Amino acid sequence: SNGRGAPEPNQIKPNPAPGRVRSPPAPAAPRAEGGSPERASEGLGRGERPQVGPRWRWVGARVGARSGVTPSATAGSFIPFGFETISLSTSILTDSDSFQDVTVKIERPTYQKPFLGGFKNTITGVEFHNAGSQTIPKKRPEKGIQLFCRETQTVFEKNKPQQTRNTTSTQMTKIGVYVSNVTDKLVIPGKYLTAEEYHKRRLEAVIVLQKYFRCWLAINVVQNLRKEKRLRLAWEAQEELQRKKEKEEKLRREHERRLNPKTKDDFELLYHALELWRQEETERINRTFTGAERKAAFCGLLEQEVQLIASIGKHKLNADEENQQKAILRFLDKCAQPKRWRAYDGKVTEMDTQYTLRARELFEIYCSISMNDIPKEERIDVLLTLRRTVKEHECKLTQEIVELIDREVDLMSREVKECNLEGLRKRICTLFLQYIKTPKFNPEVARILKVPPDPLKLYKNVNFCHGCESYLPSNEFPVPANSCTIGRCRLCCKLDNEARRREAFLKYKLILENLRKSEADYQDDAKIVFLVQHEDLQYMIENIWGCQSALSACSDLYDLVMVRWDKQHEWSPWNTILLTKDEADAHLKLCSLEKAYEEAFIHRINHKHIRAKYYYAQIPAMASFLHRSDNQANANEFLIAMPIPTGKKT
Repeated sequence: SNGRGAPEPNQIKPNPAPGRVRSPPAPAAPRAEGGSPERASEGLGRGERPQVGPRWRWVGARVGARSGVTPSATAGSFIPFGFETISLSTSILTDSDSFQDVTVKIERPTYQKPFLGGFKNTITGVEFHNAGSQTIPKKRPEKGIQLFCRETQTVFEKNKPQQTRNTTSTQMTKIGVYVSNVTDKLVIPGKYLTAEEYHKRRLEAVIVLQKYFRCWLAINVVQNLRKEKRLRLAWEAQEELQRKKEKEEKLRREHERRLNPKTKDDFELLYHALELWRQEETERINRTFTGAERKAAFCGLLEQEVQLIASIGKHKLNADEENQQKAILRFLDKCAQPKRWRAYDGKVTEMDTQYTLRARELFEIYCSISMNDIPKEERIDVLLTLRRTVKEHECKLTQEIVELIDREVDLMSREVKECNLEGLRKRICTLFLQYIKTPKFNPEVARILKVPPDPLKLYKNVNFCHGCESYLPSNEFPVPANSCTIGRCRLCCKLDNEARRREAFLKYKLILENLRKSEADYQDDAKIVFLVQHEDLQYMIENIWGCQSALSACSDLYDLVMVRWDKQHEWSPWNTILLTKDEADAHLKLCSLEKAYEEAFIHRINHKHIRAKYYYAQIPAMASFLHRSDNQANANEFLIAMPIPTGKKT
């Protein structure tokens, strides 16, 4: 001890061990209590060493790694933080007859040793752990507040076998040593293999491997081809079944249209079928009968045609009545719709005004008035609601409606049958509809009526029909692209078609509708397609394209569509092709027309385009587009075939 109770830097502490204890080397000799190292070796001669002694441990290097002093440490003593000290007394033999008592202090950690990995002997199972040292960080002062930390650390443990060095030796038989040869093996050298033979054998082995590998590749290719063939056949069968179902559905719809016609297109198909039947019967009569029999057969055919036309007329009256009621409901619903507009983010905003609310109220009352087979009490409530609504305005129309309402209520109180009240109820509905269509009572209807409230506005957009000799708005006149003047109105054209030609334009209307939808999807400001009418499209299909596909010669107009010939330019009669739906999808996916089609086919299509240009060049509205497309084509040809030469600057 240095007199202060703290150990010296080079001080060593005795470590007791069972049995005899060897003394450390001379520099590590301990000092005796209260004396010097000389006193520790007192009684020994010069050059003599003690026979027995304690086992010492050097702790000077560990002092720097310790930090902190426990509160229970005595004054002047240095005890590391996290360790506990145990004091033991032992006797050490100093001389042959004397013993000295020495106090040994043992320090051991109070915490569990951390596992830092190591090695394990797979044979004995003995584990050797890695050791490490770390200076304990400076202790932070206590703030009196309990703190919690959410930081975590995941430990990854992994066992990996490692082969260690194993030293072996061999022993041969010699004089004085016998080694058994029972387990020995006799090794005989084989045939010497030259490099050429070795490489030849390797080449043969490689060829065998290539054969098997190529065989495996061929098997995979064949299996893939079989799979693709199976999928292709399944797809073709499914497409064929789909086409068959579509054809059956189309025939069913046509049959339903002929049995129960409802629209104008349905009656066009019906009159067209009647005309085909009349032509077939006429050919049969001309081929079969002659003279008086032929005249009698024509008279019978005329009577049958008259009966069929009368039957079609009855269906037409019923359909007009039903369509008129649907048109009225559609008109009133359009008036009651709220205002809508689309914002910048794509959301649609709706707003109800006082006019739309008024229109919706009148629409609900009209639906209630038009209902049949409702109880007597509900009918009376509806009539009273209608009476309060029309009483808001005093005029001749509202007075007549109020009188009819009072009359129906009085008749219902007298238990009159409902079949006798049908005429009265129809009059009430008709007058109330007239009330709804009056802008003074329903301001929202003013923007939908075809006839504006101010007659002066109508004079600026009125044309005279030479067929029915009536003045009608311009939207009532069909104007083909090749027309220079306004002729008959739509109703006169329709009557003339039913009486004479009896043509059906539904197929051409469908083709034109699909064409306009496809052109609108390009979003390149196409204009020509919206100038062409179904009469112009009919002329193109029948006279230029022959009512058949340019590739497969399919003549089913329901399956034909018109698309762009060159998809980089907008559709026009001189930039189009007539194909089936499947052919059109494949055509629009082509990148180069010259590589996909033969030269003869391209020449035939260009010839049809020239015919279309010649026909539409006579139309003033189409001539400007034709000249513009020609100028653009010439400019492109000049830029491609005749590049502008560049010269030196002078």
